Amino acid sequence: MIRSKNLSYLGAAIALLLLFLSAYTVNQAEQVIITQFGRPVGDPITDPGLHFKLPFVQDVNRFDKRYLAWDGPLVEMSTKDKTYIQVDTFARWRITDPMRYYLRLRDERSAQSRLEDILGSETRTAIARHELIEVVRTDKERKPMRDETLAVAAGEGTLGTLRPIQVGRARIEQDIFHAAQPKLAEFGIELLDVRFKRINYNQQVLERIYQRMISERLQIAQRFRSEGEGEAARINGKKERDINEIESAAYKKIQAIHGEADAKATEIYAQAYTQKPEAAEFFKFTKSMETYRKILNQDATIVLSTNSDLFELLKRGEQKRP
Repeated sequence: MIRSKNLSYLGAAIALLLLFLSAYTVNQAEQVIITQFGRPVGDPITDPGLHFKLPFVQDVNRFDKRYLAWDGPLVEMSTKDKTYIQVDTFARWRITDPMRYYLRLRDERSAQSRLEDILGSETRTAIARHELIEVVRTDKERKPMRDETLAVAAGEGTLGTLRPIQVGRARIEQDIFHAAQPKLAEFGIELLDVRFKRINYNQQVLERIYQRMISERLQIAQRFRSEGEGEAARINGKKERDINEIESAAYKKIQAIHGEADAKATEIYAQAYTQKPEAAEFFKFTKSMETYRKILNQDATIVLSTNSDLFELLKRGEQKRP
């Protein structure tokens, strides 16, 4: 009796162990493939809940059902115009056919390696088909912002003017996506999106770009200096012209005032010294004295004619001397 009871306990324990080993759960973020001795058995299990398998001979292979990320390495590649840039790409993908995924890749590490091969190759091909400006600029509909100072300095030339693009970075990303999508579908992978995370210039290219930027700014500065010097010359010329016009007008007005004053003074003198003969004689005498004071000094030597009006007073004075 005791032996049969022990055997029943043992049987129950073995049954529980077998039940435990055969039962497994699938959560909402997983999908499962059952393999028997390494070979898939049945269809993939994508419904969450409790499921059963044969213990010991069957294994549960779990795959993620959610969106997965691929972050590519920073790779140096050449554009169509032979400019070397460093491109960092990332993508989003998911497993849509777990059976094919398992048969071709087995695990996520192999899938990441395959993604790197395909997306890296398509990225290099797309970059090599387009020039640098197409890779850097976003799209042809978006107008780039431009410094108004740079636009004024550039004038009608091409200094600081961005060349219009035909494709743009967004279109290049779409080309990579459409080229890689059917290739990844063969492995049971659905490619959801591809984007350029970062685009860096090669160090040598970066130095050339810095030099070009410096050169453009120096040209702009020189243009500003030339325009400033021209404006300064124009202002100085206008200033000199205005000064000359003001001085000329002032001199003309001064001469007019002097002429009017001299005419008025002459009129006053004429009225004053023509009233009597003695007054006229006195005026003639005072004017002669003023003339003598101006032309005669200690070092002066003059030669006068005896008939000279200027000599008359001197001659008269000599005759009156005792």
